[in-house]
Amino acid sequence: MKEYLKDEISPRNRLPGYLLKKVKLGGETFKLKQLLRSLDVTTVCENALCPNITECFEAGEVTFMIMGSTCSRNCGFCGVTSGQPSILDPDEPKKIADASMKLKLKYVILTSVTRDDLPDGGAGHFAACIHTLHEQLPGVGVEVLIPDFQGNRTALETVLRENPEVLAHNLETVKRLYSIARSGSDYQRSLDILRIAAETRPDIPVKSGFMVGLGETEEEIEGLMRDIRATGCVMLTIGHYLPPTRKNLPLVNPVPPEKFEEFRDRALKIGFKSVASGVFVRSSHHARKQLKSID
Repeated sequence: MKEYLKDEISPRNRLPGYLLKKVKLGGETFKLKQLLRSLDVTTVCENALCPNITECFEAGEVTFMIMGSTCSRNCGFCGVTSGQPSILDPDEPKKIADASMKLKLKYVILTSVTRDDLPDGGAGHFAACIHTLHEQLPGVGVEVLIPDFQGNRTALETVLRENPEVLAHNLETVKRLYSIARSGSDYQRSLDILRIAAETRPDIPVKSGFMVGLGETEEEIEGLMRDIRATGCVMLTIGHYLPPTRKNLPLVNPVPPEKFEEFRDRALKIGFKSVASGVFVRSSHHARKQLKSID
C-alpha cells in the first residue's frame, strides 16, 4: 500500500499522522479502474487524487467527472489538470448511464471540471446526463456537484429542471481566501448559486462543503457556515485540505480530528439538517447515506 501523499509530493515528516491515509492500488480498486477505462468514463476519485478512492472503489462507489478532465480554471487547492478543455462528448450521457448500470449503482454522483469556455458553462450537458440516467435507470438517485456557471441563473435552472435528488455547490473556503484558493471564482456568486437553487426548487435539497487547513480562523469558519446556511442550504460537508502536489497551495494549519466534531455540532446548531465532518470527508463521500439522514 502507498500513502495518499507520496514522499515525493509531501514528505511524511511535514504532515501529522492523522492526515495520512493508505490507499491500495491493487485488488478491487485496480479492477474497477480497468472497468471504468473500458467504459470510457472519468471519475473525480482518480483525477482529483481523492484519499478515499480505495474505500469507495472497494464499496463500488464512484463519482463521475463529466465534460473532460481538464478544467478552464486553476484553483490553488485542486489536483485536477487546468488548461484548454476538450470538446464535449455527445455520447457521454449514455456512457455514464451504461457504466452506472454495469456497476449496479443505485445512487449516481456527477461532478465536472469548470467549463467557462461554454456559453452555458456545461449546464445542458449536466441536464442531459441527469435525464439519461433517470430514463435508463428508473429509480436511480442522482446528485450533482456543479460549478458556479459564472452566476448564470438560466444555466442553473436548466439543471434543476431535470430534478436531481441533490443539488450541490461547494464554497470550499472562507471569503478572505477566495482570491488565493479559487481563481476565477467569487464568494458571493457561489452563495447566490445556493440561494437561487433553494428558492427555485425548495423540494430539492441543497448541499455545500468547505475544507479547513488553508489558514482560516475559527471566526471565519463560523461566518462561512452562517453564510451558507442563510442561503437555504440544508446539507454540509467539512473536510481537511490535503495538498495534492507541490504545485498546489501549502497546508497552513493542520486541524486535529477532534475539532471536526466541534465544527459539526456548531453547524447543526446553526440549522443544517445534516453535517458530515471529518479529516477525510469529501462532498461525495457517503453521499447517499447523508441524503437518507434528512429524510
